[in-house]
Amino acid sequence: MLGLVFKTSVRYYVSQVGSTPTGFRHRALMPYSRRSLLASGLAPYFASAQPRRKYKTATVGTGWWGMNITREAMRSGECQLAAVCDVDGSQIRPAAAEIEKLSGDKPRQYRDYREMLAKEKPEICIVATPDHWHPLVMIEAVHHGAHVYVEKPISHTILEGRAMVNAARDAARVVQVGTHRRVSPHNISGMEFLRAGKAGKMGMVRAFVHNASGPGAKTPDSDPPPDLDWDFWLGPAPKRGYNKSIHPRGFRQHLDYANGTIGDWGIHWFDQILWWTHEKWPRRVFSTAARHIKQDSATAPDTQIATFEFEGFTATWEHRQYAGNESEKHPLGCYFYGTEGVFHMGWRDGWTFYPHNKKNPPIHAEPKLNDPDSQNIRELFANFLDCIKSGHRAVCDIETGHRSTVMSLLAMVSLKAGRSVVWDGLRERIVGDSAADKLLSRPYRAPWKYPKV
Repeated sequence: MLGLVFKTSVRYYVSQVGSTPTGFRHRALMPYSRRSLLASGLAPYFASAQPRRKYKTATVGTGWWGMNITREAMRSGECQLAAVCDVDGSQIRPAAAEIEKLSGDKPRQYRDYREMLAKEKPEICIVATPDHWHPLVMIEAVHHGAHVYVEKPISHTILEGRAMVNAARDAARVVQVGTHRRVSPHNISGMEFLRAGKAGKMGMVRAFVHNASGPGAKTPDSDPPPDLDWDFWLGPAPKRGYNKSIHPRGFRQHLDYANGTIGDWGIHWFDQILWWTHEKWPRRVFSTAARHIKQDSATAPDTQIATFEFEGFTATWEHRQYAGNESEKHPLGCYFYGTEGVFHMGWRDGWTFYPHNKKNPPIHAEPKLNDPDSQNIRELFANFLDCIKSGHRAVCDIETGHRSTVMSLLAMVSLKAGRSVVWDGLRERIVGDSAADKLLSRPYRAPWKYPKV
């Protein structure tokens, strides 16, 4: 139950008294920004508040997810969309038209992010490109003074991620990573439940994604669409012919540009594991994978299993891109196995605790997600803006996003090396295996240069 809403010179506060799905009761002054109150439905309490200034904002990558983020930037009321950048004209033109229709802004259109950053000098840059472009665009943006909202996973290789963290710190910019489950209400209450010991002592966490897609078919290479700069799309990645299974939206299953399902979905659930534990990284990682079923043009495994040895528990990952079925209660998420029961952290199915004592019923919390695509970008972007004002680290700070990405990428390093790897998380090196250690980076295609760590 929300009580009195009142205001200081900087923030709004809500006196909150009520219960949560964990059974705890709270009595506290909860800080809210004006935008957070709008998102929470408390707008009538402060309708007379003065609007804040708008940040000059640019988006690099105007496809499906980039526009999901950009819509929330516009919805915040604190962003003026000055520019959009994309190498695909079929994406950038409708994006610019939608921005003008929704906000009245008329963003200038660019094909080269470097030109856009140099000319526009945005205060905020949204980076929603394919994975292999995240490092170069984010680093260039903070060097030009922008605060950055960058999509997950933050990088294609581990040392790119470290370069991104260093660049953000050197430039003293706020960098938020799009791991929006950190602000999803049911994920927050679920972490409260776990950290309170309600599920007991944990010995194992199992993260997984299963779906029911079929084997598919090969897609032949073809000429790129006339309005797509395919060479620029490839950028630092190896050169190859255009294939419509890669762009638009298919790049995640091609290993030159992303890291398959474990890179796409894995980071979300590894982030939940690292949020829960006090440990910052695994000590040893082993992964095996194959393409048992898929017959399409992708290169990422359709089946993958990974084991992560931590000091106090073991985490596993598994995915398959086939045989999703009703026999398994949840299609994705994390199972936390504790001495008091099993806790499932999910997505559209919220979270559920299954007690070992059969006399006790399961405990469940429903999700609260936004359309389209059942996400919480709105709340994450609100935190991003709050941190720009306060100078605080974002809830999904670049270092946090880097560590979650590293778990995915260590599994890929093990897979490519064909053996388990020992990880020195402090130095960010593979221990005692120089060949595997070389897989922490990769050569860039000229003229692009791998970022300096």
